[in-house]
Amino acid sequence: MFRILLPVTVAACLLATAAAPGRAPVLVELFTSEGCSSCPPADQLLAALDSHAIVLGEHVDYWDHQGWRDPFSSHANTVRQESYARHFGIEGPYTPQMVVDGAIQMNGADSARAQEEIARAAAREKIAIHLARVAAGLEISIDPTARSTDVILAFAQDNGASQVAGGENKGRNLRHVAILRSLRKLGTVKKGAAFHRTVEVPAEVAAGRVIVFAQDSDMGRVQGAAILEK
Repeated sequence: MFRILLPVTVAACLLATAAAPGRAPVLVELFTSEGCSSCPPADQLLAALDSHAIVLGEHVDYWDHQGWRDPFSSHANTVRQESYARHFGIEGPYTPQMVVDGAIQMNGADSARAQEEIARAAAREKIAIHLARVAAGLEISIDPTARSTDVILAFAQDNGASQVAGGENKGRNLRHVAILRSLRKLGTVKKGAAFHRTVEVPAEVAAGRVIVFAQDSDMGRVQGAAILEK
């Protein structure tokens, strides 16, 4: 079993700013694929970080022609990763890639770096995002902001697994957490304004995780995040 031991000071920092019990309002995105032999350690790291930050597993589709089609892959995830590549000025997308709060990108299996960047991000001032399930769906309220940001809504599957029958991970049983199923922009909050909206939650994702985050335009820094679980 893969384990990650957070230093006491890091864990304390994360817990002090939690968006849900034990979670800091820090968004950790992992771009991964079941067709990539370097990805399983990163998937395990994301699972270990799940109780400390708000995580999203974003399975890309550019490995799908290498002998195994990842059943969780989405071209929309590839497009999002390509946008990050342009934002960070790197040569192109790669797996496993981890992005912390839209501000830092790194090898997705680098545990020490991930802990360091999450703790640093957790110490920053955040926009407060409040989520609640109501009869009409999901109620989202965001406190007045110090800057203009986009409001993004994501639905994620709690977990999933595959017995891989081909490609670089052939014969392995791979497990995942917080598998991104859909992501869309709800609108933009102007500087000094608050945001309030109730949105419908599709039945097929109602049993999973709802994540809302405020991100600077053009794939910039995530200024706040919140999660609501079943």
